[in-house]
Amino acid sequence: MLIRRAFLWWLVAAAVVLPIWLGVGWVTFGRGGWGTLGLVITVPITFITLAVVALLVRIRPTVRADRAASWMDVGVVGALHAAVIGIGFYGDSGAFFGVMAILLAIVAFWSSVWQLISDGAKRMEATMVEFERLAAEQTGQGSGDTASRPFTRVDEEIIVIQERTERTERTDGGGERTDSGQ
Repeated sequence: MLIRRAFLWWLVAAAVVLPIWLGVGWVTFGRGGWGTLGLVITVPITFITLAVVALLVRIRPTVRADRAASWMDVGVVGALHAAVIGIGFYGDSGAFFGVMAILLAIVAFWSSVWQLISDGAKRMEATMVEFERLAAEQTGQGSGDTASRPFTRVDEEIIVIQERTERTERTDGGGERTDSGQ
C-alpha cells in the first residue's frame, strides 16, 4: 500500500519533473541542432500527456477512497515514466524509448479510462443496491414484490377526489347567466 500511495503522489510530480528531465538530458547528453526543435515539440506534449493520465488516475473513486493508485497504474504508468527517463539520456536507444513511450502513453490513457468507467459502474451498482434496500425498509417490506401490495397500512385515510364533468352555469358581472362551457 505504501508503494501505491507514494506512486499516486509521484504521478503529479512526474508531470512536471519528467519534461524538465528531457531538457536537462538534452543539455547534458544531446547532440545536434535539429534535436532542439524536437525538444520544443516533445516537452509540452509529454507534460500534457502525463498530466492527463495523472488526472484520470486521481479522479477515480477507488483511488480517492484508498488514497493509492492501483497496481495496474503502477505497472503501466511506471513503464511510461521509465520510457520517458530513457529518452532523456539521448543515446543510441533513444528511438526505441521514444516509440515505447508513445505506445505506453496510449496504453496508460486507455487503461485509466477503462478503470475510471469500471469503478464508476461499481459505485453506481452499489448505490442502487443500497437505494433499493432503503426503499424496501421504508415501506416496511423486508423483501418481496412491491407491486403486489400497493398499500402497506390499512388504517390510513384515503381521500378520493372526483372530477365533475357536467356543465355549470354562472353569472358574469352584469347579472346575466352564461354557460361556462362557451
